[in-house]
Amino acid sequence: MDPNEFQKAYGKLVAKAWANDDFKAQLLSDPMTVFKENDVTIPEKIEVRMVENTENIRYFILPSESSDKLTYEELDGAAGGIFLSPFGP
Repeated sequence: MDPNEFQKAYGKLVAKAWANDDFKAQLLSDPMTVFKENDVTIPEKIEVRMVENTENIRYFILPSESSDKLTYEELDGAAGGIFLSPFGP
């Protein structure tokens, strides 16, 4: 599954979770089954854990260290995108 397809499929799961508490509970407790049932492909060796940000709790992901070391200048050049405050507007 290419990244764009994954983003669209994952977005649909998130929207469904926001609209259906039972579905959200299942997604949080057994994401791999929900992904499989909704044709969202995850590589076999990958384990998925779902957590939910709340009004008072925010989760931050610590990315794994890359085997390709970049200089600070290369990292600065690679930074981009948008930043959404995890603490609200």
